[in-house]
Amino acid sequence: MTVIPIRVYGDPVLNQVATEVENIDGRIAALAESMIETMYEAPGVGLAANQIGVQKRLFVYDKGDGPVVVVNPVIVESAGEWTYEEGCLSVPGMSWEITRPNEVHLVGYDIDGNEISVEADEFEGRIFQHEMDHLNGVLLIERLDGEQRREAKKLLRSQRVQLGVNDPDGLEQLLGE
Repeated sequence: MTVIPIRVYGDPVLNQVATEVENIDGRIAALAESMIETMYEAPGVGLAANQIGVQKRLFVYDKGDGPVVVVNPVIVESAGEWTYEEGCLSVPGMSWEITRPNEVHLVGYDIDGNEISVEADEFEGRIFQHEMDHLNGVLLIERLDGEQRREAKKLLRSQRVQLGVNDPDGLEQLLGE
C-alpha cells in the first residue's frame, strides 16, 4: 500500500461534506489499507478519508487494539461532557483543550459490509467525534472559542499549504486510474 500526503488547513477539501460510500468493494478496501498505513506513518490514532483528499464517508482508527475501518458512520446518541487536549493531523503541531460529549453510540459498516454498533466513551468516543467532524467538513479549530480560533487561524495562514490535484473524490490519484 501507499502512504498518502495528509491535507492540511487551507485545503478546501477539508471543509466539504464527504459523500456516502455506495459499494464496499476492492477500491474501498485498498483505500482503507492506504489510510491505515498513512495514519501510522503520521503518526496518528485516526484518519478520515477526506484528510487524504478522498470525499467518501469512511475513517480508520487505532486506539491501541489494532486498526479498525468504519464506513458510512453515524453517531446516533451522545451524552455527558469531557474536556481533553486534542490535536489533528490536518492542523499539525497544534492542540487545544476541547469539550465534547463523553459517551457516543456509533453505527456504520466494517470493511466487509457488516453492520457495526459501538458504544464508546472518553478516548475512543473522542476519536469517533473528531473523525465524524472531518467527514462533515468541520475542522478542529472550529471547536475553539472566538479568540482561540482567531489566533489559530492567524498562525495557520502564515504556513504555506500545498494543495493536491483536482480529483473530485480523490480515488483517481490514489489508485492511479
